[in-house]
Amino acid sequence: MEQAAQETDRRAPDGRTERGRQTREKIADALLSLLDEGESRFVADRVAERAGVSRRLVFHHFEDIAQLTDIAITRRLDQLGARTRPLPTDGRREVRVAALVEQRARILEWLTPTRLAVMRMESPSERIQRVTRDVMDFARQRLAEVFAVELDPLPESRRADLLNGLDAVTTWSTWHHWRSGGLDTEAARRTMEATVHALLAAADLPGPAADGR
Repeated sequence: MEQAAQETDRRAPDGRTERGRQTREKIADALLSLLDEGESRFVADRVAERAGVSRRLVFHHFEDIAQLTDIAITRRLDQLGARTRPLPTDGRREVRVAALVEQRARILEWLTPTRLAVMRMESPSERIQRVTRDVMDFARQRLAEVFAVELDPLPESRRADLLNGLDAVTTWSTWHHWRSGGLDTEAARRTMEATVHALLAAADLPGPAADGR
């Protein structure tokens, strides 16, 4: 009997820790759901209501709304991996371009509320900046893999130029430019696809060293 009680005591802190983690995630996800609905100013009462917890519990787990926003946005960026899937790295170019653009368009649209929230922050935390850099580095690396057939034979400078161009037209800033300029998601996707094809086609042409100029 005494041994069972001791076992219960040993398990209790872990149970409380797990419940606390689940509650923090629920509160962070509540803020993210408000963010996805277009809210840009987060009131503790609204977050608590959406999470189904008390306002007091929100501030039990987070120092303030700024800390909650920071953690929620980091959580959203960390969730990006679950929305990516392997992309073809060989085969017909049009198939590789279509697969890449479909995935980028879907993810960039999903990320828009989060990226706008980061832009509104006066001073994004080091954690948000680090995760954002990691996401951008990962996206660039994926481009190098998907278009290795086109990139690898090029001289180093032309390879860098092409990769920089592909990176520029498949990142969130360009996507937001198209969307905020009036293009719907399908038109923005088509524009991205056409631009990627144009960049790759230009790289097919001989460079200055190859044509003697």
